[in-house]
Amino acid sequence: MKILIAQLNPIVGDIDGNTAKILEGIDHAREKGADLVIFPELSLCGYPPEDLVFHRSFIESMELHLERIINGSKGMSVVVGLVRRNFEEGEKPLFNSAAVIHDRHLLGFQDKQLLPTYDVFDERRYFEPGKESKIWKLNGKKVGLIICEDIWQHAGYSDYTRYTRDPVLALVEERPDLLLNISASPYQLQKPDLRVDVCAKASRTLKCPTLMCCQVGANGQIVFDGYSVYVNKKGELCQLGKGFMEDEILVDLDAEIAPIPFPYEAHSNLLDALILGVKDYFAKHGFERALLGLSGGIDSALVAYIAAKALTPERVTGVSMPSRYTTDQSKSDAKVFAETLGIHYLEIPIKEPFDTFLNLLEPQFEGKESDVTEENLQARIRGVILMALSNKHGYIVLSTGNKSEVALGFSTLYGDMCGGLGVIGDVTKTRVYDLCRHINQIEKKEVILNSIIEKPPSAELRPDQIDLDSLPEYGVVDNVLEGYVENYLSIDEIAEKYKIPLKQVLELIQRIHAAEYKRRQGPPILRVSKKSFGVGRRYPIVQKWF
Repeated sequence: MKILIAQLNPIVGDIDGNTAKILEGIDHAREKGADLVIFPELSLCGYPPEDLVFHRSFIESMELHLERIINGSKGMSVVVGLVRRNFEEGEKPLFNSAAVIHDRHLLGFQDKQLLPTYDVFDERRYFEPGKESKIWKLNGKKVGLIICEDIWQHAGYSDYTRYTRDPVLALVEERPDLLLNISASPYQLQKPDLRVDVCAKASRTLKCPTLMCCQVGANGQIVFDGYSVYVNKKGELCQLGKGFMEDEILVDLDAEIAPIPFPYEAHSNLLDALILGVKDYFAKHGFERALLGLSGGIDSALVAYIAAKALTPERVTGVSMPSRYTTDQSKSDAKVFAETLGIHYLEIPIKEPFDTFLNLLEPQFEGKESDVTEENLQARIRGVILMALSNKHGYIVLSTGNKSEVALGFSTLYGDMCGGLGVIGDVTKTRVYDLCRHINQIEKKEVILNSIIEKPPSAELRPDQIDLDSLPEYGVVDNVLEGYVENYLSIDEIAEKYKIPLKQVLELIQRIHAAEYKRRQGPPILRVSKKSFGVGRRYPIVQKWF
């Protein structure tokens, strides 16, 4: 039996366009002599469709397009993910399902049984859980079919949830010849190789090969990395889809294939995720050009590099907006870096508008010392300039704040927080440095200037300012973020694990919660870690726990 795993990049809501991709995949499978072609979870509508599923016309459109797919399946077996209506008893009116098709006939549906409702997932808001694991007779084989989360429970990787059943174990007595899993599993740093282990455990339990078809592409804040897998009955990885791009894998179950390793480099993977996140955000929205403030610092340099890789340098503009406090080194670094990267470069000094605002506000500020107000005023002037250029030329502004700054509110509302996308808002400051050094290694030249990497980080909003005037070392901040935000450790556990004074841990956690109102007003953030400050994290703005 030959199976084509069609790793697609669907667009949420583009049912017509997604159908065209699916029909093209069926044609490719037929040309390659495959008996069966499988597509990712909810590939017909894209994942996650969120509240689009509440619109009856959205569901009806899927039903009509499913007929097109059925009619296009001559001589083929097809498994495709979609939302379908629940005509049975139950709490919710919809199922997250896989349609099973053979030679222009709909054989039925396999409904997703375990519905994740944690982190970025909210499937119990929409779907009724499926009630059984079915066996499908396809091309003389007994085929088990489950959907994404259904396979993770068995491997022990389902976070925050204790499901009452295991869809993999439910298939043991059926003795399937093959297990299929269609998936929309989001990327997070150091996760891709886990899918091999998840499939391997299912294969060893069922004593049959496992194929996982993964979605790829970015939909809003969530990035899907692909890496579809074929694992033999011994749990050995035999074939692997490409990461961060569409791919097709032809699996011949009758062929002897030697096991292969999972090639994985964390920094390259993270860069690929961020580049794909920006690329698809622009392509799927129909945006053409990106704009960002180019300060001569490391954060804006990393964002500019990512944007240039995602969109080409010709579609990226960096704007230097020096103030009275901007050093000559920073001005020079911004200009030289832009030239090295090949992006468009503008310099718009803000000294005059800053002086004008100070004169305007002098009567209101009389008798008060200069403080963070004047610092934020400069950041807001820069935000006004960026948004004016955005409005006039149709640019999308990229926010350059990193996760460490976003966590502590070390940013200015309506200033450096403005923008249409937070590119590195889920990348800690220490990891920003790691990525910039890695870029120079893979590019084999000094793309990110060493002077940018080596200078002490500074907002340059007052004389001789550096970030350490207001923050602990970023290594301390980032350890607290990892312990508290990502792993939910207690204050005592964080202090013990990372050897940080208890008082300092408490102060940082208090700052994280105090900045919640700021984060709600910031741009959407590309999620690349276990727990982002964007999608998937829900905390009250007003609370008294901390």
